[in-house]
Amino acid sequence: MPYPEMLVAPMRQELTNVGFKSLMTPSEVVTELTEKEGTKLLVFNSVCGCAAGSARPAVLNALKNASKKPEKLLTVFAGQETDAVAKAREYTAPFPPSSPSIALYKNGELVHFIERHHIEGFSADMISANLQAAFDEYC
Repeated sequence: MPYPEMLVAPMRQELTNVGFKSLMTPSEVVTELTEKEGTKLLVFNSVCGCAAGSARPAVLNALKNASKKPEKLLTVFAGQETDAVAKAREYTAPFPPSSPSIALYKNGELVHFIERHHIEGFSADMISANLQAAFDEYC
């Protein structure tokens, strides 16, 4: 059963307020992730403490401070849009499902992935530096 929208709305807005597009349906995921040109950042958002304490702040900081940035910013919310999340996870193989997590695509190919176990116990600054390095390399 999905989390109540009133619970997730502020967490969703942390990303949508800076330009992320929320993918709410499997068809939106397919449309966005099958497009083969450009760079895309996909954040698997979550209500867990590591999403609030590290993942979302890291993404926001990386985007604020990076010299190169992905062309499209996308997000799905684990525990909320379950069908969209399941579809998005098909595009992160061979990595197992993980929330929160962060995927970077270039020309339709997954080129960088930060799994939950690379978020838990790491500071937002460390994750942000990881993302900025990936942006520099692929964007």
